[in-house]
Amino acid sequence: MFREMRRKKQVLSKEECELVLERGTSGVLAVLGEGGYPYAVPLSYVYTDGKIVFHCAKQGHKLDAIAKNDKVSFCVVDLDDIQPERYTTYFRSVIAFGRARVLEEEEKRVAIEALAAKYTPDDPEGRKQEIEREYRALCVVAIEIDHLSGKEAIELVRKKKEM
Repeated sequence: MFREMRRKKQVLSKEECELVLERGTSGVLAVLGEGGYPYAVPLSYVYTDGKIVFHCAKQGHKLDAIAKNDKVSFCVVDLDDIQPERYTTYFRSVIAFGRARVLEEEEKRVAIEALAAKYTPDDPEGRKQEIEREYRALCVVAIEIDHLSGKEAIELVRKKKEM
């Protein structure tokens, strides 16, 4: 169902893909939008318990698209180091394919706390207050991953082998 990567030497392992997801601070969610057009939107997220979690308003383009078709992809760029003298870019990125669903109460609470902790690790009281203030207006979505794919520049692969 999912294509194999053509450049097999550049494939990241599942563990490396998960590290990219854990390190990342933003990614791009892609859904099937209105009129059959793809809709891709950057957002903050947390990778927790093998899922990608993000929050949004309770209404909008993302949720409308997910309600019609829960299949999504999510891309995180971990490295984008342009090497002009070499006419290349040292890159590393991951794409997750999965199904998105809106979380209900208990799952929602745990997920939003994980998301807040990622971005404000040194302010537990502040994030608790912010969650309480915004909680009723929040929608929290989780992507259950069906397939994970990662790739990096061949130069980075060669560098790893030298180590």
